[in-house]
Amino acid sequence: MKTALIKISGKTINEFLSTNKWIKIFNSLKLEYDGIILVHGAGKTISEWSEKLGLETKFINGQRVTTKEQMEVVAAVQAGVLNSQLTAKLISSGLEATGLSGIDRGTFIAKYFEEQLGFVGKPELVGSIYWIRDLISSNVIPVFSSVCTDTKGNLMNVNADIFAESLAAALQIDTVFFVSDVAGVILGGSVKESLTENEIITGIVDGEIKDGMIPKLHSCIDLLKKGINKIWIGNELNNYSKNGTWIVNSNERQYELLKTA
Repeated sequence: MKTALIKISGKTINEFLSTNKWIKIFNSLKLEYDGIILVHGAGKTISEWSEKLGLETKFINGQRVTTKEQMEVVAAVQAGVLNSQLTAKLISSGLEATGLSGIDRGTFIAKYFEEQLGFVGKPELVGSIYWIRDLISSNVIPVFSSVCTDTKGNLMNVNADIFAESLAAALQIDTVFFVSDVAGVILGGSVKESLTENEIITGIVDGEIKDGMIPKLHSCIDLLKKGINKIWIGNELNNYSKNGTWIVNSNERQYELLKTA
């Protein structure tokens, strides 16, 4: 089964909900892929709600520092309001969809990153993924928020890029699309058509790659190592073959193969 995973950023969600552009994109991709999975963040909205509630917003290397109080906001916004809105948008447009999170059916458990980040973790596959495959086979679009739990049932904030990586690797997805508000990965003042692991690491060390792009690109590197070789970052998915950045192995021929695939 040829499956695509689309991860949309919190900044892209407003466009998804307010226009029919994304419904057209999904219908187009359904002609190319046997199934689609949607993973979403909520960064911008979480920050807005946190500010209204008087909670400090702080990031370390692109990861949100998450206290127990802030985790309640993350869960309410990401796994609640936005997940419901995105699922409703797809269903009202004639597509079958179901809203989910990393908690459902005990498929993932989040392991803590480091103490200073609080309730922030990296998901580990501990349960079956066959139920997700069954949904896809039934022409249902799973809509995942990245909220997970730890082993004791505490809610955990998982970066949506990192969750997308774990889910894509578990399912051995054919193509992973990271859709953001930027045209691709910018190095040297321009959008790169393709990037290798070494170029990514150099960009991070040099400070050209920063903020939320850091965990996104670390996830891309991990995906390459796990056998996912078609990874794209950009903001115009309706024309992805002609824009954005492909994350590739060091094999120089791979990008040309991707362009003609």
